[in-house]
Amino acid sequence: MAETQERKMLRTYRGVVASKSGDKTIRVRMDYQTKHPKYGKILRRRTHAHVHDAENVAKVGDTVDICKCRPMSKTKTWRLIQVIQ
Repeated sequence: MAETQERKMLRTYRGVVASKSGDKTIRVRMDYQTKHPKYGKILRRRTHAHVHDAENVAKVGDTVDICKCRPMSKTKTWRLIQVIQ
């Protein structure tokens, strides 16, 4: 009898789909704020992630939840959890 192991819930990140390139791949922009180490000013920063979208459900402008996973390709190490909007 083979028991199925449940995945532990990983930390999820929220971002906006910036572009849809190719089949089953989206590029998600994650915005965050950080404080300047010397002057203390709040700075807006962003990072991009290539995300595996197995069902091609996300469109440009959608807000999505993503999490880390095993490497799917050279740059794609994230997977889509759900589309929020």
